Order: sequence, then structure tokens, then C-alpha cells
Amino acid sequence: MTAVVELAGVTRTFGAVTALDDVSLTVGEGQLVGLLGPNGAGKTTLLSLVSGLRRADSGTVRLFGADPRVASSRIALGTTPQETGLPPTLTVGEVVDLVAKHYPAPMTRGEVLARFGLEDLVGRQTGGLSGGQKRRLAVALALVGRPRLVLLDEPTTGLDVEARHILWQALRDYHADGATVLLTSHYLEEIEALAERVVVIGGGRVLADDSLASVLGLVALRRVVLSLPPGLDVDLARLPGASSAQQGADGRWTVLANDADRLVRALVVDDVPFHDLELRGASLEEAFLSLTTTEEVVR
Repeated sequence: MTAVVELAGVTRTFGAVTALDDVSLTVGEGQLVGLLGPNGAGKTTLLSLVSGLRRADSGTVRLFGADPRVASSRIALGTTPQETGLPPTLTVGEVVDLVAKHYPAPMTRGEVLARFGLEDLVGRQTGGLSGGQKRRLAVALALVGRPRLVLLDEPTTGLDVEARHILWQALRDYHADGATVLLTSHYLEEIEALAERVVVIGGGRVLADDSLASVLGLVALRRVVLSLPPGLDVDLARLPGASSAQQGADGRWTVLANDADRLVRALVVDDVPFHDLELRGASLEEAFLSLTTTEEVVR
């Protein structure tokens, strides 16, 4: 597989803060990779190095095999940072046309607007758009030139659920056409919905880098979902093997267990009258919290 992005032993500091600490990462052509991590983990710094906005203190960064700070290496790159400025007096359609003129074979205005559900806004000035509408337009503009690689930093921040799903589908379609996508997100649901590969970053280090299923499998947490008789007084979180317990709106209990077998044995031994028990794998959020919390303890 051809490498589109390569980082080898990359370190980047800001004063006394180490944003990236000896990070190595390769993204192959055609992959859809999700960067996941808490605020300050180094995700945005990593994207800024790949896009040539910053340089590494040490290590090497390659974009399509070249130095990303050289403009010619960025011809096939599309990017949407967390904050994007738009000409306030130009209409949505005019901005799309303006950006499209910079590329040899861009998408048509109609295709861009349709993919991102912007048809009704074509004649509106960008200064009159809501925050969510501006965000959708910014992501759309990153794809106008049909780039081989798209870098998206928190692409759906500020979007409502419907707009978020429209954007997800647009990204799925674009990736299905062969493009490489590297995105960061605070929405764990977004990473689960889009990413084939998940890279968890914490404290400037890569804590996990694998398929979604494999990252979930890195932690021993399991969800034990069960029902109890109404009014039963039992502290499920204190049972052997349990980590925490929470009752849902439907009345059922979800127990996070680091040893599900031990927990179920304790329920039986203590003669807890449970029923409808289900054992499920940890969610990405639970795996993420476990991985990043472990890193904080180690450091």
C-alpha cells in the first residue's frame, strides 16, 4: 500500500509543553483513519505538521513522499481546520466557484452543494450563515478540488444530528471513490461510524493504532446489562469484577466489568434476583477512557 502520510520519530514542543512525543505513524492510500484523544493530546498539532503549517522539532514528516512545507507537495491535499474564515459578502455559490477555480478538475457547484445539503443556501452570503452552516461549507470546500488526501479537524463541531449524518455520508461516498481521509473528532460516535482504523493519542503519544475492533479489544472492559426487580437495594458497583454501574432510562442496569465472569458468579453466589442478562463488548468511549486514563497514571 502506498504511503500518503508518514511520520517517523516526530517530536514537537511549545515552550515547556510537549505536544507530540516521538510519534511514528503511516497512513496508506485509500484509508479512512480516525485520530481520537482528549483536548491537548496532540491531534491538531499532528495535522498541522502534515499540512505543512508547522515543522517538527525532530523526526521526519512526509506528505506524498515529500516535505509538506513545500507547496508542490500539497497540490493533492484538502484540509479543514477547526476554524475557517469565509469571505462574508460572497454567497455560498460564489465561494464554491472561487475555490473550484484553483483546481484543474474540480467538482461542479451542483455536485458540491448536493453532497453536503447546501442547495437551499446557494444564494446566501456566508456572513449570514449559522455556525453549523459555515462548518458544512468549510468541509465541502476541502473536497471541491477532488484531493487524494483530506485532513479534517473536528469536522462536525457545531452541527446538529441531521447535518452531522449528511456530512458523514458525504465523507463515506468520497472515501468510497478512493480518497484517503484523516480526521480528528471529539464525537466517539463519529469515529465508530466512519473510521476503519483508529489511532488513540494521549499525552502526545500514540497509545493504540489498529482497526476499530482491535482497539476495542485492547481493554478488558465488558458491559453487563441486566434487569433487577423494582426497589431492590443492591450496590452492583461494589460486586467483585465490577468497575461501575448505572441505571438507564428503561430501568435496566449497565455494569462496566473488568472481569465479567467474576461479576456474574458474584451475582449468583449472592443470590441477586437478576434476569435478562446480556454481555456486550465495551464501547469505543469506554475503551478510549480506559486507554487514556491508564496513560495518565503511567506518566
